[in-house]
Amino acid sequence: MPAVTNIRCNAPWKKNNLAIATRLTLALADGVATLPEAGRIAVFTPRVGADLSALPMDRVQVITPLKPDYDYFAGLGYDCAIAPEGRYGAAILCLPRAKARARAALAEAATVTDGLIIVDGLKTDGIESVLRDCRRRVAVSAPLSKAHGKIFSFAAGPEFADWAATTAQPIAGGYVTAPGVFSADAVDPASRLLADSLPQALGAHVVDLGAGWGYLSARALERAGITRLDLVEADHAALACARQNVTDARAQFHWADATVWKPDARADSVIMNPPFHESRSADPDLGRAFIRAAAGMLKPSGSLWMVANRHLPYETTLAQSFTSVSEVAGDTRFKILHASRPVRQSR
Repeated sequence: MPAVTNIRCNAPWKKNNLAIATRLTLALADGVATLPEAGRIAVFTPRVGADLSALPMDRVQVITPLKPDYDYFAGLGYDCAIAPEGRYGAAILCLPRAKARARAALAEAATVTDGLIIVDGLKTDGIESVLRDCRRRVAVSAPLSKAHGKIFSFAAGPEFADWAATTAQPIAGGYVTAPGVFSADAVDPASRLLADSLPQALGAHVVDLGAGWGYLSARALERAGITRLDLVEADHAALACARQNVTDARAQFHWADATVWKPDARADSVIMNPPFHESRSADPDLGRAFIRAAAGMLKPSGSLWMVANRHLPYETTLAQSFTSVSEVAGDTRFKILHASRPVRQSR
């Protein structure tokens, strides 16, 4: 059974996911949504932990560009893909938080589906806005409200063609991005501050964790001393942009979850602007996981260079993971943190 985006694997996730499960179950029972007797069912952008058990597994294809979600559902035995493959008898859209990505996914679903499209989302992720926009274009079922969210359905058609995503869009500086990726409209100011603060000597092997569309890597590769730079990014769409923005032969690209990815050789430096939003409210746990991952992939003399919003409490995790930690630059909004000599955790 599909759930909305931005669900985390913790106690609140369990509570929310049960409620979301009830929402889809009720929608199917009340006729808000109906699944076909035959044909494949596309489930767009479900998040880790989403319960798809109400759907016939042998007919489901999970479609997501996010590596952690892809790996989670593939590990459960679901057929997974980055993009649609062929036609579907029905589609379920688990609403992404980014409006541009939500619209693009809905347009894509409408293009490849012959039956109903079912849209499920939380109010905090914009389901009310999407419902209003859909009503202006197609006949929409009466929505079912449950657990701070809504679910509704409509017949697939061409009415959403103008929402289709472009493959890339240029921004200032000659970079390209894509709708829905982080900092799609301009260079992120925190990333710019970090890039401007990096030392000239980063070592020969550098890792950019959560590389996005490649801005930090492009700036780091201005240094001749770097012989290898690994870009690690979980969003396939962002990584595709990075391949266009970083054409240096020293760059290696990895579609991977930064919190578990391991290089084949320990690095001299890690640079990163870790994400801290998996829902509407700030949650630094993901950034903490990035810090621990960085410590595990560095040489004993290695260094971490990271930027964070000033209010985020990363210093304790840094002190647990590194021998030396200091703030080396910043402004009223952001802080640049340097940590060196990782502490090796006992297994």
